[in-house]
This record gives sequence, structure tokens and C-alpha cells, in this order.
Amino acid sequence: MLNKFALSLLIIGGINWGSIGIFQFDIIGWIFGGQNAVVSRIIYTLVGLVAIWCISLLFKEDDVRTTDYSRGTVS
Repeated sequence: MLNKFALSLLIIGGINWGSIGIFQFDIIGWIFGGQNAVVSRIIYTLVGLVAIWCISLLFKEDDVRTTDYSRGTVS
């Protein structure tokens, strides 16, 4: 659940950075009243924190479950 939340915020941050890089337009700042608005700064901070969290996902082992239909087991 936390990983999906983190991924969602990173996608929002990535889209925002893409719009800044391509169009020089800050979507988050535009929606919430500028880069210095409290809500914008909270979102920027959350995106930064989840980016740090997602670094740990690079080092996690894949949690892949396989099903052995011949035995009827999941491992």
C-alpha cells in the first residue's frame, strides 16, 4: 500500500518535472497558488520523501509468487 502511494506521488512529481522541463510550466504551483504556497511546498516535500523511500525499493528482492498447478501450491 505504501509503495503504491509512493509510486503515485513519484508519477505526479515526474509529470510536473516534465512539464517544467518541456514547457517551463509548474503544474503543482499553478494548481495550488505558486511555488511558495503552503500546499505546493507540502506536495514538493512529499514527492522528495517518497523518492528517498523508493531508493529502498531498488534493493528489495522481488516478491514474485509462482503457482505450481500440478501440486496446487503457491510459493
